[in-house]
Amino acid sequence: MTEERGVIASLALHAVLEPIFKELETEDHNLASVQTLRSAFTKAEKSHPGLTQQFLAGILDAEGVALNLSETLLRLAATECEEYIIVCDIEEFQQLQQKAIVLKLKLSRIPDQIQDRSAFLQTIRDIASAIKDVLDAVNELSRKHQDLPKMAEYKRSLDNHKKVFVRSSRSFSDTLKKYFKDGRAENVFVSANRLINHTNTLLSTYKAIGS
Repeated sequence: MTEERGVIASLALHAVLEPIFKELETEDHNLASVQTLRSAFTKAEKSHPGLTQQFLAGILDAEGVALNLSETLLRLAATECEEYIIVCDIEEFQQLQQKAIVLKLKLSRIPDQIQDRSAFLQTIRDIASAIKDVLDAVNELSRKHQDLPKMAEYKRSLDNHKKVFVRSSRSFSDTLKKYFKDGRAENVFVSANRLINHTNTLLSTYKAIGS
């Protein structure tokens, strides 16, 4: 089905492993082997979302590396990944791209600001505003460009991704409320990463529509 062609959003895959694959391709390695490995991870991530992160966590644990992977991935949220860059030059597509970049940048600052209550509260307000901007951009794009050839083709998928994005935003808000009661920053990192992945899913879908 066409709607299944979209990129599976995964910071672990696209911000961590993909640069490694690209580096291997530029070195004296078997290109076919690298492409096979990339394809294997992509298919595995599509079948089992989150598998790449679990894989990386397993390696770190086996090597005895003390690293908070959720926090590290969150810091990488604003990293430019080709998979999430909309190349269509239509104004509304680019507006969505820019609004999403701002949202991810705000979210990526959480680890540095979460211990500073005043700064963190401002970041939360900025994130709430950025979420609204992304939703407004999605609605504006859909309203103005229903006639694009692939828009109808992806309509059901887009409707679903938008609903998931909204649910993820609400879940993030609920997690923040709990954080101010229990102080569990890890839950905030995980929830923020989930919101980022759903933002990237929207971007990758609109990228496919605009291509």
